[in-house]
Amino acid sequence: MTRHLKLDGPDTSRRLDGMAQGVLGRGEPRPEGALKVTGRALYTGDRQPAGAAHGALVRATITRGRVTALNAAPVLAMPGVLAVIDDPRLVRHSGPGGQPNPPEADARSVVYHGQPVALVVAETPEQARHAARALRPDYAPEDAVTDPEDPRAPVDLPEKKQASTGDLDSAIETADVVIDRSYRTASMSAAAMEPHATLAEWEGDRLTLHGTLQMLAVARAQLAAALQIGEDRIRILAPHVGGGFGSKLGITPETVAAAIAARQIGRPVYVVCARPEALEMVSRRSETLQRIRLAADESGRLTGIGHESLVSNLPGQSFSEPVQQATHFTYEAAHRRIVHRVARVHRMMAGPVRAPGEAVGATVFECAMDELADRLGLCPVALRLRNIPKAEPVSGRPYSSNMLAACLTEGARRFGWDERHAAPRARREGEWWIGMGMASAVRVNLVMEAKARVTLHPEATALVETDMTDIGTGSYAVLTQIAAELLGLPMQAVATVLGDTELPKSSGSGGSFGAASTGTAVYLACMELRSRLAEAMGCPEPDLTLKDGHAIHANTRRPIGELMGRALMQAEGHVTPGDATGKVRQATWGAHFAEVAVNAATGETRLRRMQGTFAAGRILNAQTARSQLLGGMIWGIGMALTEELVHDARDGHVVNRDLAEYHLPVNADVPALEVHLLEETDDWATPMQAKGIGELGICGAGAAILNAIHNACGVRVRSFPATLDKVLAGLEQAEAEAAG
Repeated sequence: MTRHLKLDGPDTSRRLDGMAQGVLGRGEPRPEGALKVTGRALYTGDRQPAGAAHGALVRATITRGRVTALNAAPVLAMPGVLAVIDDPRLVRHSGPGGQPNPPEADARSVVYHGQPVALVVAETPEQARHAARALRPDYAPEDAVTDPEDPRAPVDLPEKKQASTGDLDSAIETADVVIDRSYRTASMSAAAMEPHATLAEWEGDRLTLHGTLQMLAVARAQLAAALQIGEDRIRILAPHVGGGFGSKLGITPETVAAAIAARQIGRPVYVVCARPEALEMVSRRSETLQRIRLAADESGRLTGIGHESLVSNLPGQSFSEPVQQATHFTYEAAHRRIVHRVARVHRMMAGPVRAPGEAVGATVFECAMDELADRLGLCPVALRLRNIPKAEPVSGRPYSSNMLAACLTEGARRFGWDERHAAPRARREGEWWIGMGMASAVRVNLVMEAKARVTLHPEATALVETDMTDIGTGSYAVLTQIAAELLGLPMQAVATVLGDTELPKSSGSGGSFGAASTGTAVYLACMELRSRLAEAMGCPEPDLTLKDGHAIHANTRRPIGELMGRALMQAEGHVTPGDATGKVRQATWGAHFAEVAVNAATGETRLRRMQGTFAAGRILNAQTARSQLLGGMIWGIGMALTEELVHDARDGHVVNRDLAEYHLPVNADVPALEVHLLEETDDWATPMQAKGIGELGICGAGAAILNAIHNACGVRVRSFPATLDKVLAGLEQAEAEAAG
């Protein structure tokens, strides 16, 4: 039996408050944690099927044009080489996320430097890589534009991403204070720890594929379309995925290539991307050029907000970085203008990377808010508190909850914000200027359709099954906890099986919606089981207590197995989004505070401490939630100080295509970070009152650091990351102005 819920309104029953097992919300360790830390968890690249061959992608060395000849004969004669795959499906569906290349693409088209154009299959990975590098296709190059700010680049203005209310120009003309600034954020990579990999094997006309994928149901549909076969002929397995951050939301180039090759040679085929390949061809976060205009009266109340952005993607791609996603509802202002432009350039495809939109949009906006506070001579926290809307601006929708004020005030108190010097260059320790900065954090909250199956056995054990993935976020732990809490079982009595398309379709992992969406499906299945147990116990479900494998009502306590008649019970839960999204504005909230030291001689910035205070509904596992927020804050450190994909101006290829040159924050860059979680009950979110949390930690985190740099030394860096050369240039300019 299936229990279905369409989310049309608030659920005020709050049934989780009445549970007795006491495992949900606690910081429980991951059930699969021991497997991972001892190396026994099998990831895609760890599997070793007998007879497997290995594939290596051949990638274009031009930016745009056509392959006129592969010249495969010399490579086919090389030791160990089994095949050179020249298949239009490989090229047509070579984009990250399974989006086909632009409509003009065909079997021989090239639309960006590094695009896969063929696959070499050999007996060993070394032979395959060597042969792929030896293949020298002939090309007919065509003109290409790779710089989004090149006047030759075609620019789209997607209608749904433009907005205007009131008269922004008049608001700016009559304002007491105006900020008009342009900022740039760099292109970035997801750079997940586990490289993209696929193992494909055919049995007759059925394909079994192990892959590094975040959303298996989506990936199966995309792969079926790419291969032009039915979904029922494809099984995808991904029990463990070593990070994704958006880069594994759908099929990627190696997925289709491995499937085609395995069918052609009649053997299992591995295609594992090396780190440079992942950084050059999977997907990137678009660079952005953002113009922020803020109009305010002398008390600091915003009267006008203008937010213009320029992002980029390949021609024909529908995705564009939703930079202004949070600008619509974070702060009050009667007059608004949102302009979203997409430059069509021939660079590696831009796609979703952790917290698409707010990660770069909120970060830039929070820097502009700091500049406004500085101009007004107003505390940055006070400025934000003064401009929190009572309802969503323009639409008038109520917030399902708005915890921004609570996060700002509690975060400031915990951090010791009252010790901050308002004026830059007010605190110095030897060579180091010391400063504090802060920023709001905000992220839209989403719930997606999801299904899960729960089986309760008479020996008081349970099995949770869904095709949900665990990409390091704690899905195994959270789903186990939900079932254990609702069914009154110890966590050790619940087994959770994930990552198999033979199981009920989940939401998958992405958009911070995984735990709330698929968790709700588990919740619904367990509530159906609770109803059946209550019926057997002779009481209404709300009056039933389940704890430690026993059912309790009034003065009666019976083992669950006895109540079940020694027969197993099974139920499915199914949640779908409904009208709730249109009735209220749902979001998660937070506030970041940072203290930095800036070297007066070298411009080096060192983060000394950082704290985040967050509200994201009911916390399902305090340990994994904290871990997710820490990871987001660390990504914010990278955005502010180190991370930047550099594209060659001549052909658009990625210059820094490994972790030696793409500078992620390392241990030396990250001090002891603090995370505080506020209690929040949002009945509109889900029946569990849970919200997304994975992406919230990155939103605005970098702005707190950049604002702290200004407070420390007086330098505003508006092109991120704030590498020491940029800070040093600002210091030199400040010294020259002071001397002049």
